[in-house]
Amino acid sequence: MPATLHEHALFAGDPVLAGVHHLDLDIEPHAHDFLEIAVIGAGHGRHVTSQGEHPLRRGQVIVLRPGAWHGFRDCAGLTVANCCLSAQALRAELAALHDLPMLRRMLWTDPVASGTHGVAVTTADPAAAEEAIAEITLLERDLRAEPSRPGRVLGRLVTVLGILADGRDPGQEALEPAVHPAVAATIARLEAAPAHPWRLDELARSINLDPTHLGRLFRRHVGLTPLGFLARLRAERAATLLAQSTLPAARVGAAVGWDDPTYFARRFRTLVGLTPTEYRRRSRSAARPQQGS
Repeated sequence: MPATLHEHALFAGDPVLAGVHHLDLDIEPHAHDFLEIAVIGAGHGRHVTSQGEHPLRRGQVIVLRPGAWHGFRDCAGLTVANCCLSAQALRAELAALHDLPMLRRMLWTDPVASGTHGVAVTTADPAAAEEAIAEITLLERDLRAEPSRPGRVLGRLVTVLGILADGRDPGQEALEPAVHPAVAATIARLEAAPAHPWRLDELARSINLDPTHLGRLFRRHVGLTPLGFLARLRAERAATLLAQSTLPAARVGAAVGWDDPTYFARRFRTLVGLTPTEYRRRSRSAARPQQGS
């Protein structure tokens, strides 16, 4: 897997990164600033997250939001297929993925839920997982093709995501409605200016809704309150700054809207599972050559 785990170095302007890896060595816990989907194939190993260590099983699908961290231990012939999406692209050319209920739950709702620290682990049908691994192999090939094949890459990405979504519990996603326009508009405002000192009444007033009603809509469509979503957004933006810059932690917090350094450290640890200093250390340790992500 890549020797560095920072978006600006890995993606080189592309929205997607992919690879299939066979691990026999431990991968130390590390952080990164993009969205990662890891599909587990054959072999053995243990997954390390803020929730502890757990045995890996064939067919597991691990989704990590930007700012999340993980590692692998006791690996023996472990197959891990990675499909990584640029955080910048998720706010731009890949933003439409959020409009699809089955993908919204997999890539957004589940991993940003309270207490997950940006990590969601589910299990797909083993046949679906193997099919997804095969498609990720082809996606890796298409990404390396000369001349570039952006249309084929996008099509392959959607295929991978569709296979994994279909391999989950089919009933849960089918019940999810399309994102309410008021929720979409509020998300756009928050993403455009996460450092603004937003209040719920201000957000509700901007879209002519009662604050309580907006809160209910957000919980239904996002799984968080508007301000809970804002906190997660700030934590992800802070993780990017911690990984990619040398700004002191206090200035990072202020840059994303948390002016009080103590409060920033507390909120970041609650949402990510590490203090800002620990996160920066792990994101930098990822620059050492490794076989996995």
